[in-house]
Amino acid sequence: MNETPVSSPAAEFSAAQAVAAGTDFAELKASADGLFWLEFRPADGACRIWHWLHYQARCLTPDGFSVRSRVYEYGGGSFCLGGDGLVFVNEKDQQVYTQPLDAVPPRALTQDAQCRYGDVQWHDGLLLAVEERHADQVEHRLVALREGSREILAEGADFYASPTVSADGQRLAWVEWDRPAQPWTVTRLMCRTRDASGQWGPAHCVAGVDESLQQPRFDADGLLYCLSDRNGFWQPWGEIDGQWQALPAAPADHAAAPWQLGTCTWLPLGPQSYLASWSEEGFGQLGLLGSDGRMARFASAYTRFRSLAMDSEQLYAIAASPISPPAVIAIDRSNHQVSVLAGGAEMLPAGQISQPQSIHYGSNGERAHGFFYPPARAQGAAPLVVFIHGGPTSACYPVLDPRIQYWTQRGFAVADLNYRGSTGYGREYRQALHLRWGESDVADACAAVEHLAARGLVDRHKAFIRGGSAGGYTTLCALAFHDVFRAGASLYGVSDPLALGRATHKFEGDYLDWLIGDPLTDAERYRQRTPLLHAGQIKVPVIFFQGELDAVVVPEQTRSMLEALQANGIEAEGHFYAGERHGFRKAQNLAHALEEEWKFYCRVLGG
Repeated sequence: MNETPVSSPAAEFSAAQAVAAGTDFAELKASADGLFWLEFRPADGACRIWHWLHYQARCLTPDGFSVRSRVYEYGGGSFCLGGDGLVFVNEKDQQVYTQPLDAVPPRALTQDAQCRYGDVQWHDGLLLAVEERHADQVEHRLVALREGSREILAEGADFYASPTVSADGQRLAWVEWDRPAQPWTVTRLMCRTRDASGQWGPAHCVAGVDESLQQPRFDADGLLYCLSDRNGFWQPWGEIDGQWQALPAAPADHAAAPWQLGTCTWLPLGPQSYLASWSEEGFGQLGLLGSDGRMARFASAYTRFRSLAMDSEQLYAIAASPISPPAVIAIDRSNHQVSVLAGGAEMLPAGQISQPQSIHYGSNGERAHGFFYPPARAQGAAPLVVFIHGGPTSACYPVLDPRIQYWTQRGFAVADLNYRGSTGYGREYRQALHLRWGESDVADACAAVEHLAARGLVDRHKAFIRGGSAGGYTTLCALAFHDVFRAGASLYGVSDPLALGRATHKFEGDYLDWLIGDPLTDAERYRQRTPLLHAGQIKVPVIFFQGELDAVVVPEQTRSMLEALQANGIEAEGHFYAGERHGFRKAQNLAHALEEEWKFYCRVLGG
């Protein structure tokens, strides 16, 4: 007898449709030549540059190219506007190319197979970039590239980000940090000034004592600003009256954790004025602080804003809401009217969309956050899928996610969690995962089920948990150490932290020491929190999805966990995708994984 109340929607919202609705945008750039952005379409897995001018959009990236950096593996800052066109990083070879805005094909500016480039910035004939060289060891530098030449601007630190030059070309600023820090724990804001001969002088540290700094910017007068979490949230700071001090700002994070390069969530306009987005209880806000101290807010229908840009008449952002997918929007600065330039197409009728409800609940004496999505059709206590985001220093947002709607259309409720350690609730909340990964996040996932079940919203006996990367680790820990979930799904998830530490890339080379502890002195803690070593404690079915080219969580980890469960007689299923890296990009693979996960849960429930 089928015990599950889940059902297919009357008008089937398929996995293929959910994936096709996953078009996304990044890296807006505004100039006198129009608006430019990066667009990812799951149909072919490529990223292309689009150009908006005179109310029309056209794709500039020719076939055979995809614009994507792989610096730090997560990339970002993959194109900029050059002197007479575009400068971009080609995904296949990670080299820098130039491309005029007419029909002339791209031309390679660099030809060093050992190097990757990212966070590219153009200033007066000078291309700034973060260079990642793969030789005997991985090294990072800030470099300036010209036709046939390369100048080192900064070296010696382990990592670099956000190179930027003042409008007059006299000051250069960037962010750097050293191992074992991560960019969301401790970084330094550095600056160099040109001397009388036009050469760059020595670098000096502007800020960086037990704080994380990101997104440095110069205003038109050459004053330097940056986001700092010195006061508990990532907020604007700058050179005001000759001193480094905080600007007036809401007590909220004005940025997410900088996993990728090239992000832009704020722009200084003067000593006491700026455009910014920030998070209030997980919901995004967009506003412009004027020199008169008044904050003008924009586009209140949207709940997340990324990649801000502006010109004299318009503000631009990539925005999303609970009922609309990501879109490139323009906002008239005079009347605040919003226009959608790309994206935002209707995925489902608004009345059929399950919208997020904020949840705040107790977990081990502390407070955790998330968003609850009820089934699309009311049916009492529903089966529940708990979504665990990756990172783990990342976040989920209250915006239309086709994957979540795929589940709610089928009678499942979804809890999308910002467990302790997530971004968007301040530094203290973000730091709460220090040495507690595999405990606090897992406790928050389990507590969410109890919280929702106690309110009669879900059936606690039909709860599932799923996550990718670090979210996969939380999933496996929850299944191994708690009896809460009926089954789970791990998408390229960590099953052996020590093995991850030995095989992972430089950017995350010390992250596990922060999350769990020193592998030698805290060996017992690792043993206690390694799902692979406790596979015998998992008594429920598990499904795995893994890319064969993954350099972050290598395929051997997933195979070892899968084989251990199968050897113990546990129902375990694995799907491995050739050509996929850390996070799937090909539409057919994304759709296949989503549908197979749904079928798996239905079988567990007897359907």
